[in-house]
Amino acid sequence: MKSVTITLFPFLLVILANCFSFCDANSNVLCFESERKALLKFKNDLVDPSNRLSSWVEGGGCCKWLGVVCHNSTGHINQLHLAAPLSVAHFDAPVAEWEAYHRSKNNSLLGGKINPSLLELKHLSSLDLSNNNFSGIQIPKFFGLLESLSYLNLSQARFQGAIPHNLGNLSKLQYLDLGGNYLKPKSLQWVSGLSFLQYLDLSYADLRKATDWLLVTFQHPSLLELHLSACSLEDDPSPINVNSTKSLVVLDLSENSFSSVPTSIFGLQGLLSIDLSSNSLEGPIPDYFRNISFLEVLDLSGNSLNSSTPNSLFSLNHLQFLNLSSNEIDQDVSEILLSLSRCCLDCLESLDMAHNHLFGHLIDQLGHFKNLAHLSLAGNNISGPIPLSIGELSSLKFFDVSENQLNGTFPQCFGQLKSLETLDLGCNQLEGVVSETHFSNLTRLTTLAASQNRLRFQPNSSWILPFQCRIIKLGQWHLGPKFPRWLKFQKNLSVLDMSDAGISDILPTWFLNLSTQFEYLNLSYNQLTGGISHLNVREFVDLASNRFTGPLPRVFPTLKFLMLSHNSFSGPLFELVCNPLRKGPMECLSIKGNLLSGEIPDRWNHWRGLVYLNLENNNLTGKIPPSLGHLNLSVLNLRNNDMFGELPSTLQLSTSLIILDLSDNHFSGSVPTWIGDKLSKHEILSLRSNNFDGHIPQKICQLQSLRILDLGNNNISGSIPKCFSNLSAMANKSNQNSYMFQWSITLTNLFCMRTLLVLKGRVDEYSTTLGLVVSICLSTNRLVGEIPKELGSLVELQSLNLSRNLLIGNIPDEIGNMELESLDLSMNQLNGEIPSSFSNLNFINYFNVSYNNLTGRIPTSTQLQSFENLSYMSNHLCGPPLSKDCSTNSTPTDVANNGSRSEGSNVNWLYVSIVIGFVMGFWGVVAPLFFIRSWRNAYYQKLDHVGRKLYMSWATPGR
Repeated sequence: MKSVTITLFPFLLVILANCFSFCDANSNVLCFESERKALLKFKNDLVDPSNRLSSWVEGGGCCKWLGVVCHNSTGHINQLHLAAPLSVAHFDAPVAEWEAYHRSKNNSLLGGKINPSLLELKHLSSLDLSNNNFSGIQIPKFFGLLESLSYLNLSQARFQGAIPHNLGNLSKLQYLDLGGNYLKPKSLQWVSGLSFLQYLDLSYADLRKATDWLLVTFQHPSLLELHLSACSLEDDPSPINVNSTKSLVVLDLSENSFSSVPTSIFGLQGLLSIDLSSNSLEGPIPDYFRNISFLEVLDLSGNSLNSSTPNSLFSLNHLQFLNLSSNEIDQDVSEILLSLSRCCLDCLESLDMAHNHLFGHLIDQLGHFKNLAHLSLAGNNISGPIPLSIGELSSLKFFDVSENQLNGTFPQCFGQLKSLETLDLGCNQLEGVVSETHFSNLTRLTTLAASQNRLRFQPNSSWILPFQCRIIKLGQWHLGPKFPRWLKFQKNLSVLDMSDAGISDILPTWFLNLSTQFEYLNLSYNQLTGGISHLNVREFVDLASNRFTGPLPRVFPTLKFLMLSHNSFSGPLFELVCNPLRKGPMECLSIKGNLLSGEIPDRWNHWRGLVYLNLENNNLTGKIPPSLGHLNLSVLNLRNNDMFGELPSTLQLSTSLIILDLSDNHFSGSVPTWIGDKLSKHEILSLRSNNFDGHIPQKICQLQSLRILDLGNNNISGSIPKCFSNLSAMANKSNQNSYMFQWSITLTNLFCMRTLLVLKGRVDEYSTTLGLVVSICLSTNRLVGEIPKELGSLVELQSLNLSRNLLIGNIPDEIGNMELESLDLSMNQLNGEIPSSFSNLNFINYFNVSYNNLTGRIPTSTQLQSFENLSYMSNHLCGPPLSKDCSTNSTPTDVANNGSRSEGSNVNWLYVSIVIGFVMGFWGVVAPLFFIRSWRNAYYQKLDHVGRKLYMSWATPGR
């Protein structure tokens, strides 16, 4: 909810009137020489980078100077307005507008020192130095000597340190704004001396040591408006009794650390506005708000208030603005709407209860709030249809019910809301057809957001939208198969999401040439075709999962996110990477699953802001360019290309690297030791299916955050390091401390987090659950020796694959105490029995110990007997699930001989009898033919006779 300020100060109107008319008022007023000299001295000590005070020159009439206001009759300077001149960009303005605002503002800020010559301005009643840059200096003490001041505004001017106590000597002061600075007062006792003060703003001052703040401000005799936002205030153990006749009407205590509402507030019965948002309030909403019967504005958002709203809250008959968003209120929304309709049906203008635990249905009474302009119920569990009475809210400007479970259709009554500016129905279960009628009268609409519903919109091809939107989000609507032509006439469009919209068409040229400057463009998951020459988008582009072809498009120099994955873009990376016009850092680049070819250019020095690079599944060749190591990437994925060579040593400079996936290439050499030395944040390391050789470096055990290690399908030899037990992320529950988890939950990076893993005998892509996977794969190498028992300490490990190696010895008992879901020890030379501790593997769903020399009974458990015989084949095992019984007189295992059978057990008489039978049968026939000539002649004569008879029967079939 927008912040609400109740202005109750007639004197401010007078000041504003003077501010806007000072040019005319000063046109015929002369300038006093002493005051002109004072201003010139003041100017000389200022830093003025934009030369704002260029009119302040010798010989000129100072009453005509910028920011100077003189009294009409006396000619004395009585007002000095030197605040930064730019108006703040609107909160949802395009990024370009914000950037322009900040650039212009920073160039126009005054700074430097403040000369005491201002004391010569004896009649100065108004001084405004707000929104400038006086960093490094304190508020001058001589300000306390400007006795005529009634208005002093030093907000957002970057002053620091203590507040001069002699400001309390300004007996005429009515308005004091020191907010937005870096002030640390130890006391506010000086405020008591300002007997006429009506407005006080100390927001963002550190008041932890000013323990008298409550006593001084709440008992001030004339104070009307008090702003103490973000002042590090905490619960006061000794609340004060406040006389209900005191004058305070506006109270802002937002962004502090209160765990409960200060009880002293409830004695201020004249309050019209209370802001306690973004504190740490807990428990139910207090009943005492009913004591403040004239309350018009109540903001309790951003806390941990739970239970339901008290009935006393609905006794506030003058309530205009109610914000309870981002709490834990658990209540039927229909009860809240009914209660509000009884108390403030004609006065309520804004209701925000987004991001709570509301449930139930919206009711028809919602349409009776004739003055309601702002309604947000987003992020709850509200279900049912949107009531048709919503069309009766003639004053409604903002309507947001996104992220609920609303169903039914998109009501046509929305077309009656002529004042509507923002409509957000995203992430619900709405379905049906949307027509032109739904938008017929929405001429003021600037935001249309309704993604992730099941809606169909196919207007007439000549239809023109009656509004000019800045934001359109219709992801997962059915808008195709043709590309929507109604976009052609949108001139202000900045954000467009038409992802997964069933569009199967060529991307039209007119769309690429729209005059609008996009900030955000998402056309992913369609069937768009054709080539793209350029993209006129400043911030974010997602064209993934289409059928675009041709070379990579030229992109805007300030683009930060470029997602072109799963298309058919071809050619080299050179033009994109080597663009000399690039401005600002690109953060995320994903072109995986295309037809890119050639080498990766070694020109990444001007990409220093890049944190995510994914080029997997292309036809890239060559070595990894050394300049990639200077980017300090968080994610580098080059999987499934044709790259080769050793890893460049510069990669060790990427100390923020969390994911490194180089699998399915032709990289060679040994696994670098610096991976363990330098990459302390590393969580996923996949080098599988390459040509790496040598031993697994011991220093890899220093990767305390490593969660996924895949070195499978290489030529790595040696033994498995025992120090794997030092991989603490695999041994402890540390998901909440995961760098990957922290990085992936940020809004700008969540969509980037996905990778392929070989788990449970198959290859799967993991994305949302990636931060929960813990695995080791060393399969298909030439590892020797025994399996270290130290692996058993990795209790968080979910998958262990040591298959297709040369491992020997017994399987460690300790592995049975892990919580494995997948275990593959197949195709080694392991012997002995399967440890009885394996009966504790209650979560195992993939198990393979085939092709070893294992003996004995398979341990009994709920899991091990559920696997097929293939999991145990080519061993000497018995017992379920195998059909072979384990008899009591079976040959025992000789423990002293590492599980080999006793003498005689090595002879398999079945095989012996087969061999003897073959030898006897073969030589019994062949030997006589070979040594006795008469037998040999008779044999061949007989064969010749049989052959002639067969030929005759074949040649004369009809006789």
